Amino acid sequence: QVQLVESGGGLVQPGGSLRLSCAGSGSIISINDMGWYRQAPGKERELVATITRGDSTNYADSVKGRFEISRDNAKKTVDLQMNSLKLGDTAVYYCKAFIQYSPWSPYVVVWGQGTLVTVSS
Repeated sequence: QVQLVESGGGLVQPGGSLRLSCAGSGSIISINDMGWYRQAPGKERELVATITRGDSTNYADSVKGRFEISRDNAKKTVDLQMNSLKLGDTAVYYCKAFIQYSPWSPYVVVWGQGTLVTVSS
């Protein structure tokens, strides 16, 4: 089955960096927009960054200038480089993608299982 698997989460001190990766697997014909979202304890899930097939990007104001999203269409991956991490960046980070899994199917939304990022001193 089609799935997205995130990796790279962990514990980091304020000001540190982490790189998250998300890889698509299974019967994938094509991937359209991809993105990263996060959900902090007691809060709603929010957009972090998105990227189109043509590499157009969009960032939440809270991460602009600190985070960078990138993708490799051939490898079916999307990465999130996170620099200058703050306590407020602590959350479970989810990968999301619009995936076509057969030539005659529409693009459907697929979510990863999430990876925890903890920023703490």
